[in-house]
Amino acid sequence: MDSPLLMRSILFPLFLLFSVVQSRSYTSSQKIQLPGDSLALSVTDFGATGDGIHYDTSAIQSAINACNHHYTSSSSICRVTFPPGTYLTAKLHLRSGVLLDVTENAVLLGGPRIEDYPADTSSGWYVVVANNTRDVGITGGGAIDGQGSKFVVRFDERKNVMVSWNQTGACLGDECRPRLVGVVDSTNFHIWNITLREPAYWCLHIVRCENTSVHDVSILGDFNTPNNDGIDIEDSNNTLITRCHIDTGDDAICPKTYVAPLYNLTVTDCWIRTKSSAIKLGSASWFEFKGLVFDNITIFESHRGLGMQIRDGGNVNGITFSNMNISTRYYDPSWWGRAEPIYITTCPRSSSSGEGSISNLLFVNITIVSENGVFLSGSPNGLLTDIKFKNINITLRRWSNYTSGLVDYRPGCQGLVNHSATAGIIMEHVNGFSVENVDLKWSGDNLNDWNVPLEFRPSTVNNVSFVGFSSGLLHEIV
Repeated sequence: MDSPLLMRSILFPLFLLFSVVQSRSYTSSQKIQLPGDSLALSVTDFGATGDGIHYDTSAIQSAINACNHHYTSSSSICRVTFPPGTYLTAKLHLRSGVLLDVTENAVLLGGPRIEDYPADTSSGWYVVVANNTRDVGITGGGAIDGQGSKFVVRFDERKNVMVSWNQTGACLGDECRPRLVGVVDSTNFHIWNITLREPAYWCLHIVRCENTSVHDVSILGDFNTPNNDGIDIEDSNNTLITRCHIDTGDDAICPKTYVAPLYNLTVTDCWIRTKSSAIKLGSASWFEFKGLVFDNITIFESHRGLGMQIRDGGNVNGITFSNMNISTRYYDPSWWGRAEPIYITTCPRSSSSGEGSISNLLFVNITIVSENGVFLSGSPNGLLTDIKFKNINITLRRWSNYTSGLVDYRPGCQGLVNHSATAGIIMEHVNGFSVENVDLKWSGDNLNDWNVPLEFRPSTVNNVSFVGFSSGLLHEIV
């Protein structure tokens, strides 16, 4: 059972949610006051210098441990405060009952050395991690910084080339870099009014958790860095993400299932820009996704908008996308995707993978401006079922000079496939697709690219209903 003190502490950030009126980034100006706080410990009292040069790891960890001791003896939340300054640190372990209070003009700076992240494998590399905890929070108005630029081997506007620590044997490939903040096997974790910036790898990683809230968080990654995900949610239930500003190089909000289902994820009132998918389910998808809601979200000039890559046999059921403004554009062939505003796919990752299904999806009140059309592709044993589009406006307009007509099935599946021309909506292996009040417009800049409003084969697509569907040339007022 949740403690009364913690429940009262949760109410304040959740109360702010109801004051949201539009999708944009926010910064809380109010000082956070959590009822039940009985002790505040400053890291400087434990010897932290905050000069950004000397490592303050030992002092910070001592303050966290002291706060945790207070919590276990009194059941009262304890606050670890960071006065203005820059606090260089190796890996930190958050403990139960501890609120990390990184105040305005304070920066918690992750170290750039492999010895800063002791762990048996790369899955344990984090600047800050809460592992097997309850009643933990991060707030304060300051920043946690992963120094991601120090992990770049070669800067490239197309895609940066990153350092890899795989020579240790802890991992393989070029994804061997530390994540910024991790929450693992924990209950009642709340992060709000904080900036997470320059992660070397993933930014906020939520793994096998219950009752997590992310509120008023700015995530600022390098737009050209691969695997620079914003928020990855794995095998976790009852997660709330509100009023976040995410500007990063890779998938912005990414639910995944490795070892358990993922239920009851709600994302509202966010602004997103990314060189990959703004919202993507998968591609890790061994178990079910159910009861997810995405509402009042702006996706700005991203490589992909709303995506599902179901590759490992898990099923998706009961997902709503509502009240969105989406603009997508094609950046570079080195990134997956072709600027699809909506990209829903199932296919086995390999010959040994299962085929998951996707059913009961609702897309409602969405405005789209994009270089490419909607892609809905099931597989013979992994159909897309009962997909509904309602009140959707789609405008197709080219920004880039890349070849049109290519469809990107990756990962797995068929790779890149040439469909010759850009279609407004492509459907494959679909059973049940209904359209109500959908308007598809084509920009007149290059009409040879826009020859196919709808593309599907009746042999693989059944039970299609169109009510109030219109398609035509966009007439712009000059």
